Amino acid sequence: MSGAGDLSASLILRRGALARVGLERVALIEAVAELGSISAAAKRLDLSYKGAWDAVQALNNLFDAPLIAAGAGGRAGGGAQVTPRGHAVVRAFRDMEREVGAALARLEAGLASEVGEDLFWSLGLRTSARNALRGTVVALAPLGVTVEVRLAIGGGVEIASVITRRSVEELGLAVGRPAVALIKSSFVRLVSDAQAGVDGNVLAGEVLDREDGEAASEVVVALPGDKTLVATVPTALVAGLAPGVSVHAVIAPSDVILAVD
Repeated sequence: MSGAGDLSASLILRRGALARVGLERVALIEAVAELGSISAAAKRLDLSYKGAWDAVQALNNLFDAPLIAAGAGGRAGGGAQVTPRGHAVVRAFRDMEREVGAALARLEAGLASEVGEDLFWSLGLRTSARNALRGTVVALAPLGVTVEVRLAIGGGVEIASVITRRSVEELGLAVGRPAVALIKSSFVRLVSDAQAGVDGNVLAGEVLDREDGEAASEVVVALPGDKTLVATVPTALVAGLAPGVSVHAVIAPSDVILAVD
């Protein structure tokens, strides 16, 4: 398909709503598998190390098992291995990629160009939420016009979200249904162990990494089950948040947005 107006396809694997694995991330997994290093893979793909590291964390958060096992060093470096789950995702992606070209050619032959544009223009949905954690609904508790939905994200960790009863119905939420919890980093509050007795979601973890800015710092917290959570903290308040420090991430259930396919 060489014409300027021809349809083209960008294959994306989805794991829940907004959980995307596209060509760029598959290429990153392949490079890590070959080179055994996130930093080396980033250089090959002309990515910043931070961008590659963030992509690895996002991949591991969005699947039920890690795709890449990173060694010690965090953003500062270290070895990495692609897990069997990661290799399976790459194989599935490449197998489907080979089929997409032929399928798209058949589709293009049966559609007028303007209809094709109307069908495909909106498929690349993205979210501004820094945290996207895939899980499974394990409980729904009615609270009048709202419902508390509990999502198990792995490692024995659950996240509660309070949404309207109508939203529960429109999303088709039920026990056993996969869903994705979307949480803005500014909604995550980090407290010490001594302060952890507060209401809402209280997730125990350990500071994995911290990147300081002039006004705010980005703190990455490692959770059980190889998940991570990112919090935005005023730089003036991060003195004690060094890698390895135990913390609790506190998130109000009303600040957790749920999404489904």
